[in-house]
Amino acid sequence: MKEKLKKIMDTFHKYNSEHMAALTFGLSEDILYDALVIAPSFTPYKLGMDKTCKVTTLKEGAYLGGYLVEKDGLNIAWIKLGSSAGNTIDHMALCAELKFKRMIFIGAVGGLKPEFELGDICTPTYSISGSYADTYLMGESIRDNTLFSKVYPDMNYVEEVISLCKTKGYDIKKASVFCTPSIALEYMHLDEIRSFDTDLIEMETSSFYLMTDLFEIPGIALLVVSDNSASGAALVGRTDTQQRQFDRGRMEVLPDMILTISGC
Repeated sequence: MKEKLKKIMDTFHKYNSEHMAALTFGLSEDILYDALVIAPSFTPYKLGMDKTCKVTTLKEGAYLGGYLVEKDGLNIAWIKLGSSAGNTIDHMALCAELKFKRMIFIGAVGGLKPEFELGDICTPTYSISGSYADTYLMGESIRDNTLFSKVYPDMNYVEEVISLCKTKGYDIKKASVFCTPSIALEYMHLDEIRSFDTDLIEMETSSFYLMTDLFEIPGIALLVVSDNSASGAALVGRTDTQQRQFDRGRMEVLPDMILTISGC
């Protein structure tokens, strides 16, 4: 853990309670988890993992939830959070109180180029930060202008995961990502967003990788394509075929990838 994350937690605790991860998500500080899954809106149940794993609900509310996923000796901590960069930063920060070997971000992503089909699993080569929340992590001052900076993952670890998943027959597509602070308003600015020439659009991966760097723990983002503005595949109002493609990626491929990565 980098000194900056220690400072974030020290100042956080100064004004708040200790044991915030336990209070918020029901997760234990005494367990070394094989992985921490960070999932805006996705629960283990939404991915159907309760059909093949033991899933225990530890805490659950409208926007936040904590779960324990167990299978074949694996203990996976899972946090559901609300969408957005700010939610990702805040709730990953709480998890600095916990112990885990790796982090896996899972979420939905929109295509900006027609070659990405619904249900494809992608991972960022870089993410462009379109949210001002990331400035709180990147800059020395919140007045610093870091908007639209590129944030890179540890590509050595990314390639390791891609190779691992390939042994299971899964093809993870590498792609660049634009991180937007708003879904409804992104459509008004699609031409501007497309001028950055990224392949995909979602909300949180720049924040995830900035936090992963502070944790100094391996982490990867796995994104399932849910819509594509370039090909006309809608986020709301999918055809039956499109829904089946999306569900296969979300409920078959992603769960197996999570278990495979957690056990490596």
